[in-house]
Amino acid sequence: MKAIVLDMYGVIVKQTGDDFVPYVQQTFPDLKPEEIYTPWFKADIGELTSLEVWEAIGFQGDLEKIEQEYLDTIELNDGFLDFIKGVSKDYKLAIISNDSSRWSEYLRKKFDINQYFDVISISGDLKIQKPDERIYRLTIEQLGVNAEDCVYVDDRETNLAAAERVGMKAILLGSRTESYTGTVVNDFGEIVSTLISMK
Repeated sequence: MKAIVLDMYGVIVKQTGDDFVPYVQQTFPDLKPEEIYTPWFKADIGELTSLEVWEAIGFQGDLEKIEQEYLDTIELNDGFLDFIKGVSKDYKLAIISNDSSRWSEYLRKKFDINQYFDVISISGDLKIQKPDERIYRLTIEQLGVNAEDCVYVDDRETNLAAAERVGMKAILLGSRTESYTGTVVNDFGEIVSTLISMK
């Protein structure tokens, strides 16, 4: 293995994104999930800015402050920093994340993690969303390695299946307890062990 590619939500950070609807419903309890997800998904492919998402949902006032209050509920996953510092010596590293450009940029700066990654592929920037295979191929190309030399870690089976279709090895980080017939790990320590076994 020459490269490790990580998902953001549910892997690098604890939150999977599933908390966004209940977070919004604290303020707008009558909103249906699809009314919240529709603008959010548009931001994920660059059709709306993240601030326009809050506006479309119904928030008013200082939208930047409202957005920051939500983003500041998001935390790095346990063990991530030790993991990334350890593997950065031996592997090329990348992120593939379905996210708005602004949210991703804010979180990466907040946690000061840009320094660890050779390639950062964000759906809001590229207007390509997982599990579209193009976002994986583009990341592999920018890493300058072959697909079979990459390990991809995600918490969603559909995204892992797409990675496997382009030739990457896939690991499910079991933060969502999804059923998966491939390699499943529970923490970053187990990812390291799995990488060693792949050598």
